[in-house]
Amino acid sequence: MSLENKVIIVTGSSKGIGKEVAIQLAAKGAKVVVNHSNSATEAQAVVDAIVENGGTALVVKADVSKKEDVTHLFNTAIEAYGRVDVLINNAGIMRSKLLKDNTQDDFTKQFDVNVRGVFNTLQEASSKLADNGNIINVSSSTVKLMFPTYALYSASKAAVEQMTRVFSKEIGRGISVNAIAPGATETELFLKGKSDEFIDKLSSMNAFNRLAKPIDIANVIVFLASDESKWISGQVIGANGALV
Repeated sequence: MSLENKVIIVTGSSKGIGKEVAIQLAAKGAKVVVNHSNSATEAQAVVDAIVENGGTALVVKADVSKKEDVTHLFNTAIEAYGRVDVLINNAGIMRSKLLKDNTQDDFTKQFDVNVRGVFNTLQEASSKLADNGNIINVSSSTVKLMFPTYALYSASKAAVEQMTRVFSKEIGRGISVNAIAPGATETELFLKGKSDEFIDKLSSMNAFNRLAKPIDIANVIVFLASDESKWISGQVIGANGALV
């Protein structure tokens, strides 16, 4: 796929799905900007792994919920590599509680990172992403699942999906804008605090009787970042093994 020398920002790519995405993009020849907000050691480890395998990457610390940080993220990428071709909005947080038990801070934090973060990067991309580029926003299959305790998280991701659809018709310049909605994925963050019984239940809900692995999601994102996906735009791609 056509990723050779493409400059790609991956937000929240110090661990989990974002880490795997960064590694796979670099393996296809992309120059990757590994972003984190408070995981410097892990982010540098991702860059080191990419460089050791012959790839090109750098670390940029930026909190996507802060507009000035997002401006810094884009400007640093452009200063280093001359342009930004692809934006992957992977950064996000999840707090799982019954709706009645969520605090004002729970609401604010999830919407600041998950929604305002995407809003900030899309605004920056509107003028700084290269012509004929690609934008991939990461949503979640919880938007359709109606899982108890996921009300705020699912609402924030539903907002991301709607921004994706509308922005795909606004940005122009040959830029495609899509979202990917993963199902349950085997990451350290996701598995933390969940019982074996709950994991088994989630696994049994899809067609493959297992959780996704980060590579399953990364492979789809790599395709969406490539020129081969160009005629797909304004879509939400479910990557969940027929979960929903």
